[in-house]
Amino acid sequence: MPSIEQLSINDQDNDKASKEEGVIGVETQDIYRDDSLDPVYQAKARILNDAFQEIGMGKYQWYLFIVAGFGWLSDNLWPVVTGLILTQVVNEFNFQGPFLKLGQNIGLLVGAAFWGVGSDIWGRQWSFNITLFITGVFATAAGGSNDYITLCTLAALWGVGVGGNLPVDSAVFLEFVPASHQYLLTVLSIWWAFGQLLGSLVAWPLLSHYSCPTTVPPSPCPRSSNMGWRYFLYAMGGLMLVLFILRFFVFHLYESPKYLMGRGRDEEAVQVVLKVAEYNGTRSNLTLEKLREVGELKGQTDEEKGKGGGVMDTSVRGVIRRKLEVFSGHHVKSLFATRKLAWSTSLLIILWALIGLAFPLYNGFVTYFLATRGADFGDGSVYITYRNQVILSVIGVPGALLAGWCVELPYLGRRGTLSISTSTTLSDYPLSHLSSRYSYVTFTVLTGVFLFAATTARTSNALLGWNCGYSFTSNIMYGVLYAISPELFPTKDRGTGNAIVASANRVFGIMAPIIALYANLTTSVPIWISGALFLISGLIALLLPFDPRGKASL
Repeated sequence: MPSIEQLSINDQDNDKASKEEGVIGVETQDIYRDDSLDPVYQAKARILNDAFQEIGMGKYQWYLFIVAGFGWLSDNLWPVVTGLILTQVVNEFNFQGPFLKLGQNIGLLVGAAFWGVGSDIWGRQWSFNITLFITGVFATAAGGSNDYITLCTLAALWGVGVGGNLPVDSAVFLEFVPASHQYLLTVLSIWWAFGQLLGSLVAWPLLSHYSCPTTVPPSPCPRSSNMGWRYFLYAMGGLMLVLFILRFFVFHLYESPKYLMGRGRDEEAVQVVLKVAEYNGTRSNLTLEKLREVGELKGQTDEEKGKGGGVMDTSVRGVIRRKLEVFSGHHVKSLFATRKLAWSTSLLIILWALIGLAFPLYNGFVTYFLATRGADFGDGSVYITYRNQVILSVIGVPGALLAGWCVELPYLGRRGTLSISTSTTLSDYPLSHLSSRYSYVTFTVLTGVFLFAATTARTSNALLGWNCGYSFTSNIMYGVLYAISPELFPTKDRGTGNAIVASANRVFGIMAPIIALYANLTTSVPIWISGALFLISGLIALLLPFDPRGKASL
């Protein structure tokens, strides 16, 4: 039986041989070259990575690309929805609008933490399917709200569903896609751009034709004259239910093989891989024996195995005990197991937190800002406001595609698209990892620059132009951030890692409407704050020590 060390050496020899023969291969080693992962888990994960690489990118993965994209669409759609209806609901209910965003952001926080950790407890399958259902039910119900308290409460409840999409969906997609196609996790952000575009397109006719006019001072706005936002919520909530039906009844999601392996259910993991291969019309050489060969550490005694050194307790009690250790710090500690891993995790938390404040601080109130600035320029009608919102949404779509291309460029990659930085000694090709930093920093900094430039606009068209630049670069930035984070977490802790960074994002997102309650949204101050946060995030991304470009995620 080969030892763990021999398997690792064999992987390195195979990679070296492929490079010498000029074959473009995928290095299936973990991005962490230290002892941050359990060696048995790491060896089994490599075997599963090799199996999916053997199967290739087939029909199952492309269908998964579509249904996982529904989660990205929902994640961007609903924050946009609350921004789009903000003026209308404030006119009707006469309350402080940021409370609507606050309610939703509290729900997003709960959803991110609950579903992210929950997917590590009961699996990806149920979490993946039920989040859209929760969103659709409560969003549709919100269309019938008779007061702002009901609306804000239902916004918080639909936020619980929305908040679980990215932590779960990114893990699901990453655990089925072959390593050679992990860049598609970035391309998935095109669905994120579609969410904004879809919301803007539907809102444009409904809110421009069925809304009370915005006047200063505000004039009475009865429900009968302000049905547009209700129609909008009915339409978007209904869409979520349709997408849930497609996920649950049309596409069958198998449980993640890496999740099953992490639970000690090796036989089920092998069966899933074989089913995916059959679905794709290919074959896999994966066998249960291959996983079991590395299931025991060399030289380990039966007593040591009983203590959990190499054989996991797969009982219900054992699973619950392991997963509840998230709250006692064990799983969190595994994300900080080494100095470099701790540095990487800490920086990701900071990046998600700062972006979590910067993005909603501007994006959540951009419609109101455009309307008031447009009024200053003499063209602040509801029609013009939503026309501009559609234009901004269209601009974001090619940004997502460009992000998927940039993260695979030899001199850009993840960190490059995320930021400009120096190389680490992570691989045999330091320049390729120097490249990976450039993207995030570049486009994060550009996002901040465009926001600063928007404050100089003296015409409505100039304001729209600067915001188009912001929309383009921010979609690239978010696409890379959403992709690089789950890639840097090992599968056994990916749900927890995703939950932590998503929770940091949502916690700071809660601060945005609180700031808005005390800020004058008709001034440029919120934009300056948001732009500064983007610039700071870009600089922080320079310090990321790992880059997953060209490496299989474990």
